[in-house]
Amino acid sequence: MTGETTCAISVSGLSVHYGTVHALDNVNLSLDHGKVHGLIGTNGSGKSTLFNTLMGETSPTSGTVVLSDRRERRVAYVPQSEHVDWNFPLSVHEVVMTGRYGHMGMLRHPSAADRDAVTGALERTDLTDLADRQIGQLSGGQKKRAFVARGLAQQARTLLLDEPFAGVDAVSQDTIVRLLHELAADGACILISTHDLASVEHLCDTVTMLRGSVVAHGSPADVMTTDNLLKTFGMAA
Repeated sequence: MTGETTCAISVSGLSVHYGTVHALDNVNLSLDHGKVHGLIGTNGSGKSTLFNTLMGETSPTSGTVVLSDRRERRVAYVPQSEHVDWNFPLSVHEVVMTGRYGHMGMLRHPSAADRDAVTGALERTDLTDLADRQIGQLSGGQKKRAFVARGLAQQARTLLLDEPFAGVDAVSQDTIVRLLHELAADGACILISTHDLASVEHLCDTVTMLRGSVVAHGSPADVMTTDNLLKTFGMAA
């Protein structure tokens, strides 16, 4: 892949403790623009805590987190499905339009540029025909594509995706993977949390193996060794 390789996400000495529970301990991580980065680990390994801290929803016990695109509001988040209220009365078009809020004035009246950005995002995610449908009526894969479309409309340069392929059909997964590779090639930083170890090598440029702290970080071919898999998952692939 080509594109920018400036640092998008910098995590230094990050620890997050919930009382006596140490969710993260001394995590150090640097992720560049222009790449797809994978984040793998068991449930309870700290992946969701790291995402929440990156998004500013969880405060560190110690350490720092810097997202270079936050100041320009060009950081987008695709959450796990269970963290979304799918009964909320918004259409797919309206959900994608929320990605433009940072570009609008206080009254949030969409401009021609806002409408064009949403139209283009719906086209790229193959959701044009579903634009007027209530978001909860979509399939699992279509819902994920709608949130990716929101990030596209936002013109995000850092995109965080928490388990984007869980419960997703093959067509939606292929669409999302294609878009993520295109965005990285255009200079975006993509961070994906995934349980699908088989997809990591062809999907990601780097992988971070997490178990409360960083077990290993580097290219999938270099770090997904039997020893590191045992340390991360207690198992061998």
